[in-house]
Amino acid sequence: MIWSPLLITATINLRSPFLEHPTTKRIGSRIDPLYPVTPAGTEMLLTTRLVLLALFALFVLCVLLVHRRGRVRLRFDRQLVDHSAVFAPYNLLMYAFSAVPARPILDRRGFPQLDLLQANWRVIRDEAMHLFDEGYIRAAAKNDDASFNSFFKQGWKRFYLKWYGEPLASAETLCPNTVALLKSIPSIKAAMFALLPPGAKLNPHRDPFAGSLRYHLGLITPNSPACRIFVDGHEHAWGDGKDVVFDETYVHWAENGTDQTRVILFADVERPLRTRWMYAINQRVGAFMGSVTASPNSDTGTEKTGFINRLFAMSKRKGHASNSFKARFKSRHKKIYKGIKYIGILIMLWVIFLAPWPIFR
Repeated sequence: MIWSPLLITATINLRSPFLEHPTTKRIGSRIDPLYPVTPAGTEMLLTTRLVLLALFALFVLCVLLVHRRGRVRLRFDRQLVDHSAVFAPYNLLMYAFSAVPARPILDRRGFPQLDLLQANWRVIRDEAMHLFDEGYIRAAAKNDDASFNSFFKQGWKRFYLKWYGEPLASAETLCPNTVALLKSIPSIKAAMFALLPPGAKLNPHRDPFAGSLRYHLGLITPNSPACRIFVDGHEHAWGDGKDVVFDETYVHWAENGTDQTRVILFADVERPLRTRWMYAINQRVGAFMGSVTASPNSDTGTEKTGFINRLFAMSKRKGHASNSFKARFKSRHKKIYKGIKYIGILIMLWVIFLAPWPIFR
């Protein structure tokens, strides 16, 4: 019932008053033969719009179902336009075929392959400490890591070990022992050292891809309950050698309320699925997403940058002045900025579903 006014309005807009003659169109009080509109063309346009409307309604329903998952939620208007909404239909498929319980924080004993990492946490910590001391754990140098761009603004930094494929060359050179451990666990699709500075806080968010689960292993931590992550409201405090597996598609946020830096091993572990064919689909989707979102550790150009990150870096370079103006305007006029954004979305929906086509004649 919620869509019926849209359907009715779309039908009215398509049917009036353009069917005076198969090869003419009414403009004001006269008939103009230069703009032919046939009944068949109009019906095709109506069908196209109804199909688009049905797909949009299905997408919104998928986002709503993901939004309702868990006890902590973003505002639905934010969830609808958040980047995590893009994968909502696919994520529902992953949830339906998941072989692990639908819980924010999972039983670590259900992932025995990760025992090797915890058993060697001191070896991994030594290599992470060397990278930290030498300044290799850092933010993206050229705005070429869209996935974590908002984190960089909070002082968060990373050093990639592998990203949905082979380990990065710099990682094999600088931390060979950690890379060797990761290579021995095929279900680990991505891994990095992640740094959270003193006083930093990462705001509530959902990660977009449910094809994996998140693994954290504490390496250099304050060992304090004030340095922690919340997953759907469930708290986990990082500690040296302490690990956790959680579902990152639940709303989660993190904070370091101490005066010490936190460094962890941060990894994506392939979600266990109940069927082989769904496993094969997830493997291919994960490989594709990894290839387009790859980011290098340095700006030397020797490591791959994915297509999405190349586009993101290009938009940052070309739109530097406009981005600066946008940031200033947003910080000074948050309500106006939000209003303009949602008006723009409504105009776009009107153009797609309700406006007479073609708009310009």
